[in-house]
Amino acid sequence: MKDALIATITLNPSLDQHITVDGLVVDGTNRWSRLHRYAGGKGIDVSRAIHEIGGRTVAYGFIGGPVGRAVEILLDEEEVPFSFTPIQRETRTNFIITDSKTSKQTRIDAPGPHISRGEFERFQRKMLRMRPSPDLIVVGGSLPPGIPNNVYYSIITEAKTFGVRAILDSDAQWLAEGIKAKPYLVKPNVREAEELLRRELPTEDAIIKGALDIVDMGVEIAVISRGKEGIIAANSNEVLTAVPPEVKVKSAVGAGDCTIAGLAMKLANEESLSKACRLAVALGTAAVLTPGTELARRADVEELLPQVKVRKINPDRLSKIIAGL
Repeated sequence: MKDALIATITLNPSLDQHITVDGLVVDGTNRWSRLHRYAGGKGIDVSRAIHEIGGRTVAYGFIGGPVGRAVEILLDEEEVPFSFTPIQRETRTNFIITDSKTSKQTRIDAPGPHISRGEFERFQRKMLRMRPSPDLIVVGGSLPPGIPNNVYYSIITEAKTFGVRAILDSDAQWLAEGIKAKPYLVKPNVREAEELLRRELPTEDAIIKGALDIVDMGVEIAVISRGKEGIIAANSNEVLTAVPPEVKVKSAVGAGDCTIAGLAMKLANEESLSKACRLAVALGTAAVLTPGTELARRADVEELLPQVKVRKINPDRLSKIIAGL
C-alpha cells in the first residue's frame, strides 16, 4: 500500500534567519558568529519534517518576491515538494537570535505581506484542484493581512466535503474559529488550551480534562503539548500520555511542528493513536537537538523512538478526573 499523502497549508510562510551571537549586547554593537537560513512557517516545517522521515507531502501557501524565491530554493535543496500561489508582495523574513553564552533565544517575527482578494481567490481555486488528492491536510500558523480570521474554518469545512481529514495547529482567534469546523485533530500547547477553554490547567489531571473537553467540542483527537513533559492525547475511547527522555535543548524552534508531523504521518496511514504519539514525541524531541530551525534529523528520531514512554490512563483514574474528584 502506498504511503498516505499529507498536504500542508502555510498562509504566512517566512524566510527564517537564525543568527548566533557570542554574548548579546543590548544597546550595543553585536557581530554574529553563525548565520543559517531556512524555509519557515508551521505547515512548511511540517512538510520538511515529514519528508525527512520518508513520508509523502506537498506544501501549499502564498509566496512572493525575492525572499519567496529564496524559500522555494531552500525547499528545493531539501527536495520538499511545494505548489505555492504567487503574490505581488514579498514573503516575510523572521529572525531567531541565539546567544551562545546564555543559550537564550529571541524571535522577531514579521506580520507578513498583504494578500489581495484576487490572490486569495486564486489560492482557493488551487485548493479545490489539489492533484493528487491528499489523504490528510495540516493547516496552521498566523494569518497575513488581508486573510479573513475564519479562513481555517472554511478550509476545514471544504476538506470535509471531499472526505479529507484536517489537522489544525493554531492559537488565539484562529484556533477558536477553526475549531468550530470540528477538525480531525487539534494540537494546542497548555497556554493555548487554557486560552481556548478560558480556564487554567495547572496539573496533569486538569490537562487531561481539558483534552476531553476539546473532544466534546466535536474534535476527534485533542493533543495538548507540554514541552519537555511530552503530550497528552485524547479521543472518545482513550487518553494517552507520551513522555520523552531528558535531552539537552539547543533550540525549541519547530519542535511543535515536528510533533504535528509525527501525528500526521501515523494517523494518515491509519495507524494507532499510541504509535502516532510515540513518533510525534520522538520527532519533537529530535527537533530540540538541532540549532535554529534545522528541525529533526532522521537518525535522532530513530534513536529516540524506543525511549519515548507511552502510557494509557486507566479507566478508574479517568472516571475520577471526569467527575472532578
